Amino acid sequence: RSSAASDVYKRQGKYYERELEDKLREYFEDMVVYKDLKESNFFKSLSLPAFLRDWLLKMFEDEDGHFDVTEMTDFIHQYIPSKVQWTGIKNRIVKEGETVKLLTRISIDIDIKTQDVTFSLPDFGLNNKETLIEDRVWDECKDELVKAKESWGIIELGYRYPEGKTPGKIKLVSFANFCPYEIDLDFYKDVRRNFSVQEWIDVILGAIDYNADGYETEAQKLAMLTRLLPFVEKRVNLIELAPKGTGKSYVFGGISRYGYLCGGKMTRAKLFYDLARREEGLVFYHDFIAFDEISKVEFDNPNEMVQTLLGYMEQGTVKIGDKNDVAEAGVVMLGNIDQEDMDEWKNMFAGLPSFLKNNSALIDRIHGFVKGWDIPRMNEGLKICGWALNSEYFTSIMHMLRDDVSYRAIVDRLVDYPADSDTRNTEAVKRIATAYLKLLFPHVRTAEDVKPREFNQYCLRPAFRMREIVLRQMGMLDVEYKGKEMPKFSINPVGDES
Repeated sequence: RSSAASDVYKRQGKYYERELEDKLREYFEDMVVYKDLKESNFFKSLSLPAFLRDWLLKMFEDEDGHFDVTEMTDFIHQYIPSKVQWTGIKNRIVKEGETVKLLTRISIDIDIKTQDVTFSLPDFGLNNKETLIEDRVWDECKDELVKAKESWGIIELGYRYPEGKTPGKIKLVSFANFCPYEIDLDFYKDVRRNFSVQEWIDVILGAIDYNADGYETEAQKLAMLTRLLPFVEKRVNLIELAPKGTGKSYVFGGISRYGYLCGGKMTRAKLFYDLARREEGLVFYHDFIAFDEISKVEFDNPNEMVQTLLGYMEQGTVKIGDKNDVAEAGVVMLGNIDQEDMDEWKNMFAGLPSFLKNNSALIDRIHGFVKGWDIPRMNEGLKICGWALNSEYFTSIMHMLRDDVSYRAIVDRLVDYPADSDTRNTEAVKRIATAYLKLLFPHVRTAEDVKPREFNQYCLRPAFRMREIVLRQMGMLDVEYKGKEMPKFSINPVGDES
């Protein structure tokens, strides 16, 4: 562009940004916060996840997006202490006889033999053997705490002193849910009708802390949003290979309290089911499990883990000993890739661990491939600075959308393919297309509500391409899949095309 044209373009972009922010504030009101990740060194030093940071912003910001740093700092020091402060907190509880309030995660356990209810605080290393919840307190807060094995909230801790052979324990005095407001999913769906698909893409980017104006093309924006598919649809299995610095760990580890990012060594007991302790694993309590730097992930018993993964990634089944159950977490595998290998027509899986690259049956259960090199490397221009949806609110919405099966019924109605199509291919495409539909078109209630052209452009075609890359890679690893092609997908005519 010429210098003059570039200036006009920038002015138009700024006008569009202000217009979209005004629209966002008008429709979402209290669910919008002012985020400034370019200048917020205050938050950088705290290393808070996005959902917790936005919760604090919502609590302390005024209507112009300003907050008192001293006031917020005092709150954080009082209620969100660091791990190194835990000894001092224990001293206050155990020796000084104080009750202490913390904003943190709490995990509940109920002993079947004794009926004792205990808790642990994962962030401080406090385990169930050192704690108790008395019956009166349990009756007051059980409705909130039984919703999940792990909850976020403001907890109040006290101490039960030792008496005779009864040991002293830290006890829960009270619990207040982390989310201070009710989330109306129908309201969210209805509000979406007031935004174009292009505007909505920008709204979502802001909700996960990215500045939409920092991207050069819509394709780059959509590549970033592809990472959110496991957030909105159950058991979506993805693999992403990307250059370093594109924000994989941030999206999967820092945006939502419902996901789990792991690395290093993983055991079948931790991931699926601990037979000795009779405890359910991570897949039962999270929306997705993301394996960071998959090439470095180690399994304590690779053969055992692969066999369990085969059943789980196919149907969500967990069969270990007497445990025969179904979980809903998606499996996401994240890896780095060198520039010379960023080519879907080459073998991109050569650097993956042997348990994966040597097992085409396991790769076949991956629904889609994310081309991470289409996502720009993180830079200052991609950091949000303006009004955007509260991350805590938005990720809670995505979590709730997972239970809505109406979108899959719409996809089943819209998508057609030959009768002899491979089921894994059709299921992968339909599952990813359903996730896109939830993410970009949450307002649709029937197949007639979505324009076929938009459904094809934003849901079906991207889903097809993501699965096609997986199939092509399998053909390079296993002669059985060599030359196999994806089925031809089409859209059934419904309603009015206009």
